[in-house]
Amino acid sequence: MGEFVEHLQRIPWRRLFPAVTLVRGESYAREGRASILRIAERSLEGSCKGSSSYRYRQKISLSQSGNTLDCRCDCPVGFDCKHCVALLLRFIDEHGESPPPAQSAGPAAPRPAVKPAAHLSANLAGWLKKLPGALKAPAEAKAPHTQPLYYRLTNNGRVFIHTQLQGEDGRSLGHVRLSSISTALGRGVTEQDQRILLRALGCTGVQPHDNEVLLSGRDGSELLEMIVRSGQLFFDLEHPDGRLQAGAELPAQMTWREQADGSYVAAWQVESDPQPQLLTHLCPPWYVQRQSSRIGPLRHDLPDALATHLLGAPPVYPEEAALFGLQLKQLAPQAPLPLPTKEHRLVDVQPVAHLLLSGQHDHYRRSDQYQASLRFAYGKHFVHGPARSDQPIRTLEDDTFVVIERQPKTEQALRKKLQRLKLKKLAKYHAPVQLGDHYECYRPLDESLWAAIVPLLRELRHEGWVVEIDARFPFDFSAVENWYAHVEEEPGLAWFELELGIVVDGQRISLLQPLLEMIRRPPPALLGGDAQGELPLRLNAQRQADGAPLTVSLPLARVRAMIQHLESLLLASSEHDDTRLRLPGADASLLTLLDEQPLHWEGSDNLLRLARRLRDYHQQPCATPDGLHAQLRPYQTQGLTWMQALRNMELGGILGDDMGLGKTLQLLAHILTEKNAGRLDQPALVLMPTSLVANWQDEAARFAPELRVLTLHGSNRHKDFDALGQYDLLLSTYALLPRDIEELSRQPLHMVVFDEAQYLKNARSKSAKAAARLTARQRLCLTGTPLENHLGELWSLFNLVLPGWLGDERSFARLYRNPIERAANGQRLAHLNTRIKPFLLRRRKDQVASELPPKSEITHWVELSDTQRDLYETVRLAMDRKVREEIQRKGLARSHIVVLEALLKLRQVCCDPRLLDKDLAAADSGKLASLLDMLEELLAEGRRVLLFSQFTSMLELIQAELDERGVPYSLLTGETRNRRQPVENFQQGRVPLFLISLKAGGTGLNLTAADTVIHYDPWWNPAVEQQATDRAYRISQDKPVFVYKLIARGTLEEKIQQLQAKKAALAAGVLEDGKDSGLQLQSSDIDALFAPLPKG
Repeated sequence: MGEFVEHLQRIPWRRLFPAVTLVRGESYAREGRASILRIAERSLEGSCKGSSSYRYRQKISLSQSGNTLDCRCDCPVGFDCKHCVALLLRFIDEHGESPPPAQSAGPAAPRPAVKPAAHLSANLAGWLKKLPGALKAPAEAKAPHTQPLYYRLTNNGRVFIHTQLQGEDGRSLGHVRLSSISTALGRGVTEQDQRILLRALGCTGVQPHDNEVLLSGRDGSELLEMIVRSGQLFFDLEHPDGRLQAGAELPAQMTWREQADGSYVAAWQVESDPQPQLLTHLCPPWYVQRQSSRIGPLRHDLPDALATHLLGAPPVYPEEAALFGLQLKQLAPQAPLPLPTKEHRLVDVQPVAHLLLSGQHDHYRRSDQYQASLRFAYGKHFVHGPARSDQPIRTLEDDTFVVIERQPKTEQALRKKLQRLKLKKLAKYHAPVQLGDHYECYRPLDESLWAAIVPLLRELRHEGWVVEIDARFPFDFSAVENWYAHVEEEPGLAWFELELGIVVDGQRISLLQPLLEMIRRPPPALLGGDAQGELPLRLNAQRQADGAPLTVSLPLARVRAMIQHLESLLLASSEHDDTRLRLPGADASLLTLLDEQPLHWEGSDNLLRLARRLRDYHQQPCATPDGLHAQLRPYQTQGLTWMQALRNMELGGILGDDMGLGKTLQLLAHILTEKNAGRLDQPALVLMPTSLVANWQDEAARFAPELRVLTLHGSNRHKDFDALGQYDLLLSTYALLPRDIEELSRQPLHMVVFDEAQYLKNARSKSAKAAARLTARQRLCLTGTPLENHLGELWSLFNLVLPGWLGDERSFARLYRNPIERAANGQRLAHLNTRIKPFLLRRRKDQVASELPPKSEITHWVELSDTQRDLYETVRLAMDRKVREEIQRKGLARSHIVVLEALLKLRQVCCDPRLLDKDLAAADSGKLASLLDMLEELLAEGRRVLLFSQFTSMLELIQAELDERGVPYSLLTGETRNRRQPVENFQQGRVPLFLISLKAGGTGLNLTAADTVIHYDPWWNPAVEQQATDRAYRISQDKPVFVYKLIARGTLEEKIQQLQAKKAALAAGVLEDGKDSGLQLQSSDIDALFAPLPKG
């Protein structure tokens, strides 16, 4: 580590990165995304969390000279990225960028008297040396000069572009590769380099964003010549002799080179010692002589087109040489002739089948694997696989070329004998015993047939087969008489015990221990895709007749299913021995997993009936309750049915539908059903973020006006605590829950509902701990994102609605979270899905698209923050007075300008107080906070969102929040010059979010990739607002569109929305330009628009 720290002090590493990369890397470092994994003497390894929560790996190494850094990352950028910056900053934060000061071993000794120095230190002397130059007038300073580029040639004919890094003293710190040709052109290169780079861009297939040039053809030859003339071509930038100098032309001729199999290919022959490296893809070809650091073209007499074509010719075998040479001479007299010829002969040999029956014990998995392997012998040559007429066996014997024609019909006839034994061919990668590449691998359709194959081997030998049997190939299977499951129920259905086994040779033998061993170390047969095969299994038991070990053959599909179900049972089991599992009664539903297997059930029937009831709970659809002022869609009826079924079994669940699918409506239908049935004798409590209180009040009044609703919000809420039982529905917030938990926990509840339950994903938060103390018959979560970052959040939600269902947090991490998140264990994921499936109902928008209207408009109510309320009232009072004075002085008809100014300021306060006062904090906007919550959920659901605002300054504030969170987006305002690019980025799926200024994008755009529209500060002319919405809702749109209008409750925005329906002309005239001469404002309108905020 010391050497790495020492070099890092001297390297100006920040110059390695573009400015934007440094800024983003510094942001990642501040957020703590980078972690150090390993520090070596000359390297640093770590990881960094990217914008999509995926952790990328980085390795930062010192160059050979120690003057620069090689920064590599497995992110899409690959090198010199923001993740490397974050890791370097994390390292510097922990270890410093300079060595620590030396520590004194003891108390400081008295300092001796200071004598005048005879010489200055090197640092001071160097500083003084630079002083005259620093004091020169700016006019005397040297003009900046261009820096030459360096070109590195690789063995395969690729050229990479480099530049030299220099320290503050002008000393070279090594070379760094540039990211693209366009980057090189933008660095102020010399005229010579500019000509080289522009010539490179003229080569076929080369693009400005390429970071390398593959030399080929005549273009590549001309480009290489220019680079050689520049004197800046290297094969090793760090080696003192790595520069390549122009060498003389070397004569070359094309000849025929013999290959190992006796064939010939065309190749260049150069008389040189040592032989140079040849770049044959160039026209003319070039040579590179590294020992002498020389490079130059080859001189030959062939046309370039003929030379290129000959180099690409397939191999020529001796038996084809004469005919090929004759035809080549006719077509191209200049070609190198004659072809070499060799004596060759054809040999007629019949194949002999060689069969090997082998076994292999896997010590790691503790299982035996078996297969039959086939190959054919032609004399001493072995072959396998399909025989082709154009691929005979070719070999050299005593300088004679020998050709042996394979006999495909004979080989196929021999294979059919194996098919009669019911052996099927396997792909190489499915072969359980690896014997190299010279065998065809077979296994029986049924593993139990292995024992039946052995007697037939004598017949194969008589027919001339060579049969070998591995010593580990003994089979003697006993018949399985029955499979059974035995269930023992403990009193009160608290626990039950389960035993699984088979009956063999009259003995009951538990399969629990062998199956557990297969879970720990799966045999390869289980990991394959074979659904019809058999699995040999040696049991820990003996045959009664002769005491020999019992071996059985079990169907693979059945064993695979039993193991999958057993894993689910094990996760629920509190303990087990070699024969039985002990499970809680609440997990009786897992018994239905075994219901699919043909088992003989023994013991308790009650548990099995309960299990089947849990499985079939969703099969009784519910009717829409009386008093619900809405028509439920089919999927919403299914949601109501699901909640009712859970209530019947006194269980909770998570309704995880996408935003906009009506989770609130389904829950209100559920509460009304309970009330109509007489079961709602205690209130239902709904907890939510503060921003949703207004929405719940509005939807409860709209859809279920018969419910008695009490909102526990504001400073006067305590007066209602004694009367909670008189209401059907209580509304409160997560922010107030910890303060009110003592009163709420004393009130018995029929149900408790956690809306936007992701707010409780931290089980250790005060709100989550308080929520766990509430007493209710049923507990439900509503969330569009039941899982945002990791599986621990899912556990937190289930711990709210079904405490203990997924175990404690530590066991959940061990059994589910770590195997799934770290090892991508698909089996564990499948088991988790099975376990939670009955209690998690999630429908995505695309799944129910056919049931949705083409366009759904939703008003999303927003509560102002305390700062906003105070500022709103201050501005309202001042503007109200100003407007009324203006009206008194000029009359209402001539006061539009003042009215417009007043309403504009109030609208800005509703959007964000910083639109009026830039010194206020971002957290002071309730609407912005609500928007960011919405976007997080919508983007997590995969929505494509258009966000409109009248105020470009508001879009800038939103941009800053999105940048901080790493959310990609496009932007279109009146200042956007290239309108096409952001539209294409959104339409083609490169970004999920499009911020649009209403005036810039309200018309003329076709954005059918969007399925969601948000009006942040709705334009009060309905026609203009509709035009903006129609950017997404077009005739060519093939999916439903959701339109959200963010309205601040109790403010001017709500008043204008009410006026829209009654006085559309008033809304348009007041809030646009007031040019409607026919519009007459009434004093009652002014009173409504400037009314104070409601209290509370």
